[in-house]
Amino acid sequence: MRQLMGISGALAVLLALPVRAALPPSVPTASGPVSGIASTDGTVVAFKGIPYAAPPVGERRWRAPAAPAPWSAVRKADQYSASCMQHVVEERKPWTHEFMAHNDISEDCLYLNVWTPAQGAGDKLPVYFWIYGGGYVEGSTAVPAYDGENLARRGVVVVTINYRLGVFGFLAHPELTREAGHSGNYGSLDQLAALQWVQKNIAGFGGDPGKVTISGQSAGSNGVHNLVASPLARGLFQRAVAESGSGYVPNAASKSLSAAEEDGVKFAAAKGAKSLKELRALPAQALMPSANETSSAFRPVIDGYFLPADPNDIYITGKQNDVPELTGMNRDERSSEADYGTIPLATYGTRMRQRYGAAADTFFTLYPNDTQPHSRASQQAAFRDSGLVSMFMWGQLRARTAKTPAFTYYWTHPEPGPDSARYGAFHTSEVPYVFGSLNQSQRPWTEQDHKMAELLGAYWVNFMKTGDPNGPGLPRWPAFDPASPVTMELGDKPGSRPIADQPKLEFWEAYLRDPNAIAR
Repeated sequence: MRQLMGISGALAVLLALPVRAALPPSVPTASGPVSGIASTDGTVVAFKGIPYAAPPVGERRWRAPAAPAPWSAVRKADQYSASCMQHVVEERKPWTHEFMAHNDISEDCLYLNVWTPAQGAGDKLPVYFWIYGGGYVEGSTAVPAYDGENLARRGVVVVTINYRLGVFGFLAHPELTREAGHSGNYGSLDQLAALQWVQKNIAGFGGDPGKVTISGQSAGSNGVHNLVASPLARGLFQRAVAESGSGYVPNAASKSLSAAEEDGVKFAAAKGAKSLKELRALPAQALMPSANETSSAFRPVIDGYFLPADPNDIYITGKQNDVPELTGMNRDERSSEADYGTIPLATYGTRMRQRYGAAADTFFTLYPNDTQPHSRASQQAAFRDSGLVSMFMWGQLRARTAKTPAFTYYWTHPEPGPDSARYGAFHTSEVPYVFGSLNQSQRPWTEQDHKMAELLGAYWVNFMKTGDPNGPGLPRWPAFDPASPVTMELGDKPGSRPIADQPKLEFWEAYLRDPNAIAR
């Protein structure tokens, strides 16, 4: 009996040890074998810097991604590749070190990373495919907050990808259009090529190519919507997550090819290039915007190829890739703006009367502007309410043709830190909780922060597995209902909540449908 107890005790100890990933020393891909590096506890293997396309340099600049050159010897995939061309910034509050890229930049940047907890190639785990944000001018898989190790520990394969940015990713030009029949969406075609790489290769890493969730935040969220809308992406994914987010836009939200081509001609002239050949011959740094430029004229284009129409119009006609979608917004999306809630009383009153015209009195009844404290609260509430109603109207638009469910959320938990009171639940702040990457930051995390990471991680993984975030022990998350203006609040007291009270809902619905009509 004593011996039996000893064996049982030893077995209990073994069962308590972390399960170690058991992939072979190298994993084959369509281009060649790669080897990764195991986590400290051995439960996850990371493969960093796998090329999914040939370097888009020289004559390949502003062309659709091509297959990488094959290799035969095992390639070490143990460090991130260079980030795509951008200005590297240490921090831009509220985005501190963990939200920024810090490594080298290069045009040779079309690489991806895989984190897998698989025990073998046949595990068929759900795949989480991440598209970074950054306004199409910055972003990288090397951003610390996107470290996939802890999310992979939940039993999913995490893939993060680089894609071309700014002029390198989204230049349209008549010569480029004549060359290929389309132009302007090279960064989007990069995302598509990486998804195709997943279909060909992810089974070797223990992932299921039939259970892929595309996900992105901000510009990455826009990338998700474009992939959902693109006929070229059909069948490449089965779920979609769009963080910050989804909104109702009554007119085309994407730039037309002709308008983008005009911008491209102006850009080439400003660079002194008289032809596409001369433009391709310029060094990469000569094409970069100045360091103090924070926005980009180069964004996804309705090119008639990757995007045949504006994504919202594609939803209306029911031609989207109809998959379950999870989307939401943060309480303090605009807190990074210098005047967030701080516009002087008189100035705000003047601006709102100019914006809302005949409806201004109604606006000020809903959002008082009689004292500076009231004005501050009203400025912030108006931003939030308009965003929530816009998201609800997007859901209604989607529901016209979609046969799959959608789930919307409102993230309200503020990240801790000395600037927490100023920035609150800021744009991108939910991302480290989803990835479980709190350990990549020096912020003073609390027990509540770790609980929030557990909550978001559980919801997201459930959605990856089933197309529904709900699961045992979690507060019920209602599916979107076009007749019920509610959303799921993800915060310290998670649960469903109204989008807005009825007068505010009606005001924003009227304004968002026709801003000019409400002002008359």
